[in-house]
Amino acid sequence: MSDAPAAVRIPAGTAPAVPSAERSGLAELRDTVAAEWMKLRTLRSSSITLVAAFVSMLGISALICWAFAHHYASLPPLEQAVERVTLDASFISVSGIFLAQLPIGVLGVLTMSSEFATGLVRATFAAVPRRMTLVAAKAIVFAAVSLVIGMVGSFASFAIGQAVLSSQGIQTTLGAPGVLRVVIGGGLYLPVLGLLGLGLGAMIRRTAGGVAALFGLLLVLPVIASVLPAPWGPDIQEYLPNQAGSALLHASGASDLLAPWTGFGVFCAYAAVALAVGALLVQRRDA
Repeated sequence: MSDAPAAVRIPAGTAPAVPSAERSGLAELRDTVAAEWMKLRTLRSSSITLVAAFVSMLGISALICWAFAHHYASLPPLEQAVERVTLDASFISVSGIFLAQLPIGVLGVLTMSSEFATGLVRATFAAVPRRMTLVAAKAIVFAAVSLVIGMVGSFASFAIGQAVLSSQGIQTTLGAPGVLRVVIGGGLYLPVLGLLGLGLGAMIRRTAGGVAALFGLLLVLPVIASVLPAPWGPDIQEYLPNQAGSALLHASGASDLLAPWTGFGVFCAYAAVALAVGALLVQRRDA
């Protein structure tokens, strides 16, 4: 007697459907996002970095507001009137973001470069053969986490800053023109900056090189542009990443910066290009 199992007749119309490429791709993205989220939340260094970004954002904003309030109180009445007119109370309340960008930017680079440095990326590529899916999942998880940190930190910094400035009666409110945009912009700035770092990490694959490239763009290029003769210097400066992104953080705009949402669009373009080039290089190069 044959040991082969008897054929099972499946009624017409009841055979399971074969998943389409699109469906399997979405399922893979979903699973990869879950895996990347687990990596991020279980790594102690990531948690410490995110906490450092949040605390530094609040602490520096409060310190700057306290220093300004102390300075304001020491001015004669006429100079106080001038300061009151020119003061952008919302900007100084969220200015701690410029220190928080350091840990967020480094973490963005590490999100891609750390696996290349340790060699664990080979196991990751074996588990996720579609490398574009891997880069997309890392970007989604990092953007979501840094957006939460940025938004909560920005609104908390604003509240603390206004409480400090209110001691001199120079506070503002979310209902004032442009103020809500500034606070929301503070929350949006960090994830875009981090994605720029993630893209550079994917391109360069080395943490030191990625961090150097990121802060070269943010800190060194503005210094170089500032010494260029007019009109080259000012025209170039307003399109650099840090300056373009910070345009959103001024309630009434700034004469030496692009329009708020235009500048933020340029900032997003830097991150998008870095991510696209990084994902393409990850796809084409060996691990």
